[in-house]
Amino acid sequence: MHDELTALAQAGAAALVAAMATDTWQETRGAMAGLFRRGRRAALEAQLDGNAELVRDSPSPDDVRRALLGYWAQELAALLRQDPAGRDELARLVASLGGLPADDPRAGVVRQTNTARDSATVFAVQGGSQHIHERQERAAGS
Repeated sequence: MHDELTALAQAGAAALVAAMATDTWQETRGAMAGLFRRGRRAALEAQLDGNAELVRDSPSPDDVRRALLGYWAQELAALLRQDPAGRDELARLVASLGGLPADDPRAGVVRQTNTARDSATVFAVQGGSQHIHERQERAAGS
């Protein structure tokens, strides 16, 4: 169960930082602040806004998001350890932002295994697109 909550916290953090400085930010911010409603909500809202401002004003927003990801994964993991009942609400938030359906037991878990054998090649991607351009060699005598 602990691994499931950790994976959900990581997915929640990924969804949170991906939404920073986007059209879905205000909705995401409100939902995330709602998870922390017991206690430090005002400080959390100020921190979320500050983080979103860092993303928005950065010449490299994806680098800032990557830097914030670990912090928010730790915050959400601590929240879920204190209040495991927040799991369903966080799973719904992750699902609404493009993750797995909220009722899927794997919500928030991202796993990928790729294996290449016998001189094979694997082309894999998660959360993006992949473009492969291979140069074809000319047949002998052409």
